[in-house]
Amino acid sequence: MNKYARAIIRAIPTPLRSALNRIVYFGSKRHCPVCGRNARVFLRTGVARRADARCPYCNSVERHRMLWRYLQEKTDFFRSRGAKLLHVAAEDCFEPRFRKLLGAGYTSADFMKPADVKMDIQNIQFPDATLDTVFCSHVLEQVPDARQATTEICRVLKPTGWAILMVPITVDRTIEDPSITDPKERLRLFGQHDHVRAYGPDFVNRLHEAGFGVTETKAADFLSAPEIERIAVSHPMTGEVFHCTKPRQPAVTK
Repeated sequence: MNKYARAIIRAIPTPLRSALNRIVYFGSKRHCPVCGRNARVFLRTGVARRADARCPYCNSVERHRMLWRYLQEKTDFFRSRGAKLLHVAAEDCFEPRFRKLLGAGYTSADFMKPADVKMDIQNIQFPDATLDTVFCSHVLEQVPDARQATTEICRVLKPTGWAILMVPITVDRTIEDPSITDPKERLRLFGQHDHVRAYGPDFVNRLHEAGFGVTETKAADFLSAPEIERIAVSHPMTGEVFHCTKPRQPAVTK
C-alpha cells in the first residue's frame, strides 16, 4: 500500500473505517490480546515494512501484544487498582485501557505530544520514591542522555516499585555518536532517522548501572508456540521485556 492509499484510508471517519476493517479482515487466523479481536491477517507496518504486524483494530504491533500478555502472565498489573503508573510516550492501543484500569493513578507523559504532563525523561519532575510503576517502550533510543533517563526512572520508583523498559536490540553492542545529526546517517546506523543510538544486549548492563535488577523475557519464554503464531510475535522486532526492580538484585535472564 503506497502513501496515497494510506492517506485516503486515514481520511475515512473512524467508525466507518472500523466497520470496513471488520469486513476486510474478517477471520480468526490472528488474534490481538490487547483489543481482544480476531483478524484474517495483520497489517504491514514499520520503516522497513513488516508484513502481518499491526492490528487493524487497535493498531497494536508485536511488542505491544507480547507486553500485554507478559503483564497478564507475569505481573499483578491488571489487579493493581489504585497504583500510580507513569506511562512515558503512551501508546494509543494502551492509554485508554490503562487509564480505565487505574483512574487517577494513571499519568501519561510526553515531551512532544499531548499528554497529562509534559516531561523530559532526563529530568522527571516527580519526587523521589513516589511511583509504583513506570512504562517506557521504544523511547530511550531517542533520548540524548539515556543513562540519566534510566537513573531518573529508578529515582522516582518506590522501593517496591517496578518498571517495564523496552528498546529495540539491533546490534551486538550498543553504538552511539551524538555528533551524528544527519537523518539519513542516523537511519543507516541506528535504524531510524530520529534515533541517536542502536542498542545491543549490553543494555542490561546500563540498567544495572542505573541501580536496577533486571529480568529479561522474550515471547518464547512464557508463550506457547501456537500462541506466538496466532498473536504474531515471532518477528525480531517483538523484542524483549526488561522488567526492572529496585533495590538491585542479580540479573535473571530467561
